Amino acid sequence: MKRRSVSALVFILMFSMVLAACSSKVETTASLSPSAGTASPSATQAEAKPVEISVFAQQDNNIDLNTNLFTKHLESKFNAKFKFEIIPFDGAKEKRQISLASGDYPEAYMLTAYIDQFSQADLLKFGKQGVLLPLNDLIDQYAPNIKKAMEKDPTLKSFVTAPDGKIYGLGSYTQCFHCSYPNKMWINTSWLKKLNLEMPKTTEDFKKVLQAFKKNDPNGNGKADEVPLSGSIEDFGVRVIPFLMNGFIYDDDRNYLNLVNGKVDIAANKPEWKEGLAYIKSLYDEGLIDPGAFTQNAEAFKKIGENAGGQILGAGAGMHPAIFVNIDKGNKNSADYNPVSPLTGPHGSLATHDGGGLIPGAKFVLTNKASKEAQITLIKMVDYMYTTEGQTNAASGMEGIDWRKPKDGEVALGKGVTPLIASIPAVDGQPPHNAGWSGMGHFYQPKEYRDSFVQGTDIYDSANYERRLYDATLLYQGHEPKELFPMWAIWIDPALTDEASILQTNIKNYIEQSSLQFITGNKDLTKDWDAYVKGLENLKMSRYLEILQKAYDTAAIKK
Repeated sequence: MKRRSVSALVFILMFSMVLAACSSKVETTASLSPSAGTASPSATQAEAKPVEISVFAQQDNNIDLNTNLFTKHLESKFNAKFKFEIIPFDGAKEKRQISLASGDYPEAYMLTAYIDQFSQADLLKFGKQGVLLPLNDLIDQYAPNIKKAMEKDPTLKSFVTAPDGKIYGLGSYTQCFHCSYPNKMWINTSWLKKLNLEMPKTTEDFKKVLQAFKKNDPNGNGKADEVPLSGSIEDFGVRVIPFLMNGFIYDDDRNYLNLVNGKVDIAANKPEWKEGLAYIKSLYDEGLIDPGAFTQNAEAFKKIGENAGGQILGAGAGMHPAIFVNIDKGNKNSADYNPVSPLTGPHGSLATHDGGGLIPGAKFVLTNKASKEAQITLIKMVDYMYTTEGQTNAASGMEGIDWRKPKDGEVALGKGVTPLIASIPAVDGQPPHNAGWSGMGHFYQPKEYRDSFVQGTDIYDSANYERRLYDATLLYQGHEPKELFPMWAIWIDPALTDEASILQTNIKNYIEQSSLQFITGNKDLTKDWDAYVKGLENLKMSRYLEILQKAYDTAAIKK
């Protein structure tokens, strides 16, 4: 039951694939307007000496920041000259920490959120030390697009605002719709059709379908080689427990936290959790869940979905089916796997929901080494990346190279949304364009932005993969609890960070290990449940909830 251990490379590949598959498009909003902040430098600016800016940056292997076209675009547009301190993704966190500890740090850090960035604890610590500069006044004076975005979206404001009201850095605000409901289930609908079965709607329906997959030879090879249900232990919704548990009690697949009438609570010591474990154990005992789902990585999971001897997988857990089956053109297996709606169980029909890709912390900060000119220039640059043009040039590549304006008849991903941007597919064999900042350029991608990317309508064409995921996610939308604990917006007191981290790790590990033991029979739900609950108490669960409650009560999202 290893937690979030997927490698950075897998994440980047998946993220890049999805962005490309999205045929990404952008929508005009109050902040994301195509023309905002796009005026050319004045003649006076052009003649002035460029503002030299030192920046610590993480570089993707596919780009060269010094020769990058978006780098040159920013330098020309804002009359600047970057002096990059470039590091690779490997060891990024350690190199950032060494940079700060040395005292010889640059004027700014521009990072890639899913590789490494400043944590909330880092921001509070270095902000109070004066190493990081608050951005509030700069945003008020020089960043109208950032300001409008925060006024329009309180979630964004709470995401970047510390409890003291200061904004010590800006993060990657990406509202990926299909990512926001990660724990989906994909079932082999060709097998359903062959066995004359309907799409399951309840937990008991699902059990009966898995039983039929196991016993009735749906792949028709005369062998009992079918794997009714499988998953993995890594990331992207591949763990099987949350989807199944959500018919009993809400499982956030992260910290096992619930929010009830504003009070933070744990889910994994409730009677409903025990019922859910009993149901999952019943599936396991009948051989309906692949034992490997609790031990294998994504590569092993995909070997089941892409079994060389023929199709053997009945249902797979995952944010999207490409995790366990190839979606390339010509792969007929891909279209066989379609989404199952959240199952109705004894206590409801819930779906795991998270921030859709929001990673707490900041990827952009200014240090006390930054000159006033550098501060103003950098905040204007980031403000530009809060416009449609700026964000797309930064994240996707330059217009005319990696994206273009839509043609007549092309449609946006979101229903009823005006299409604004169409991706230009890369040509096989061509070198990288080196035209954008890749993950380092992701700053502001609200749902309406992503919904406005051009996307074809054939969901089984790999070029239109994002629409397939979007349509599947509509089945899950609205099934989340009315109250969700916003871990991404919680700023824990730096004095309590280490304590909270230790408690969190111990409690999560204990819940996960015990859940697996109950499911596999190494612990007995009747005899050992009380001792398990007592074990949670012994791990200072009450103290952990107390710390989180205090952080939640002071969170900007509540103000």
